[in-house]
Amino acid sequence: MAVAVKECLELQLLEVEMLLSMFPKKGEINLDEDAVPSMQRYLRNTDGALPPQLEYSIAIDVGEAKGKVELQVLLPHMYPHIAPELFAKSDALHRQQQLQLNTGLASHISSLDSGELCIYEAVQWVKDNSLPYLENSQICSESASEEAVVKETLHRMWIYSHHIYRQELRKKIFDCAKKLNLTGFCLTGKPGVICVEGLRENCEEFWRVIRYPNWKHISCKHVENIETEGDVDHLRLFHAFEDLQFQAHGDYGLRNDYHMDLGQFLEFLKQHQSGHIFQILFGVEGKLSD
Repeated sequence: MAVAVKECLELQLLEVEMLLSMFPKKGEINLDEDAVPSMQRYLRNTDGALPPQLEYSIAIDVGEAKGKVELQVLLPHMYPHIAPELFAKSDALHRQQQLQLNTGLASHISSLDSGELCIYEAVQWVKDNSLPYLENSQICSESASEEAVVKETLHRMWIYSHHIYRQELRKKIFDCAKKLNLTGFCLTGKPGVICVEGLRENCEEFWRVIRYPNWKHISCKHVENIETEGDVDHLRLFHAFEDLQFQAHGDYGLRNDYHMDLGQFLEFLKQHQSGHIFQILFGVEGKLSD
C-alpha cells in the first residue's frame, strides 16, 4: 500500500507543478504554501505520517473573461486511482445553476479512463461549458433587479461535535467563516459547538468544507431560517465569529482543561437570545446555578 500511495503522490506533485506553469499569474491558483513541501518531505521519508490531502483552487476565465468560475480541488491520497473531489462555484451563479454545472462536471469526469490524471481535463471542461450558465444567470439577475422588493433569508446552523481540540481544525473553521462572511462562534473543547449565520449558500458551503473529508462525530443539530426584505445583517445574533473557551468545570483528570463549563455556555446562549438551543444540543434543559 505504501508504494502505491507514494506513486500516487508523485503523480499529484507532477500534475500540480504542470498546472502552476500553466496558470502562473498571482491568484490563478490558490495553494497552501506548505502543501507541496509537506508532500515532498513525505516522499523523502515514507516511514512518517501521510501528509494532508492536497487541496487547492483554480480561478478560470470563461468566455473571453466575461466571468470567472473557481474550481475547488481536493485529492485523496490514492488519486488518480480514486476520483478527485471537485466543486465548481461562481458568485455569478444561482444555487440551481451551480448544481447543474457540477452535475455535468461529475458526469464528464466519471466518463474518463480510470487511473488517469484529470484536473486539467476538468479545468478545460469548466472553461468550455460554464458560459451558458453565466449568461443565463445574468439575464435572471437583470430580471430580478426590476422587482421592487428583494427578499433574503438569514440561515443559522447549530453544529455539535464530540470535541474540538486540534489547532489546524480550528484554523480551518475560523478561516472558512471569515471567507464566507459568517458570524457566530466556535466553542473549543469537549463538547465542541459551532454556530454560523449568514446567507444560506454560504452556511451550506461552510458545512460542506469543514466536515469533508472525514470529520467523525459531528452533526448539524438545528437550522433556523428567517426571511426578510433587503439585507440580512440586522437579523444576526452575533456581530463577529467568536472564539469561545470557558473555564473547565469539575475534576476530569488529565482532560480537565478540555471539558467546558456548560453553565457558562448556557449563560452565553441566553445573552444571545438562544437559550432554547441548549436542550436541542444536549438533550437536557439548561439551568443556571444560583
